[in-house]
Amino acid sequence: MSTIRIVWGTATQPTKMAAYDAALSDAGIENYNLVTVSSVIPTNVRVEAVGTAPDLGPVGNRLTVVEARATVSGTGTASASLAWATSDGGAGPGLFYEVGGELEPETAQSRVLEGLEAGMGLREWSFDEPSVRTESIEGRSGGYAAAVVVAVYGDSEPIC
Repeated sequence: MSTIRIVWGTATQPTKMAAYDAALSDAGIENYNLVTVSSVIPTNVRVEAVGTAPDLGPVGNRLTVVEARATVSGTGTASASLAWATSDGGAGPGLFYEVGGELEPETAQSRVLEGLEAGMGLREWSFDEPSVRTESIEGRSGGYAAAVVVAVYGDSEPIC
C-alpha cells in the first residue's frame, strides 16, 4: 500500500441508512465493506485528497478506512471532518482524527484540529503541517442528510 486516499460525499434521502449509503456513493465507495481502523498512518505512505475514489477493486471487497460521518434527521447541519498530519516531510508515520455530528462546519473543523493537536502531543514525532477536509449538508424536513469524509487505505481486498 502506497497511498491513502481522502474521499468525501454528502446526500439526502428518506431514511438514515439510505442517506449514509448515498453519501458513500457520492464518495465512490458505496460498493465495498468498510473496516474501520484507529487512525495511525503507516510510515512512507502518501496521503492524497481525491474527492471521489477511483476503482478500488471488485464489488463486496473489504476497504480499510478511517471515517468521519454525520447524519441528521429533518432540519439541521450534518458535518463530518477529517484532519491528518504526517511526520518527517511525509516519510514518517502520521495520524488521522475525525469528528462528525450535528455541527456547523467551522465547529467540526475546529474540534477535529483540536483533537489532532492533542494526539500529536502524545507522540515524539516531528509532525508536518496538518491538513483537514470538512463536508457539511443541510437537512430538510421529512428526510435525512448525511456527510462523510473517509481515508481509504490502499485498494480493496477480498473479504473471504
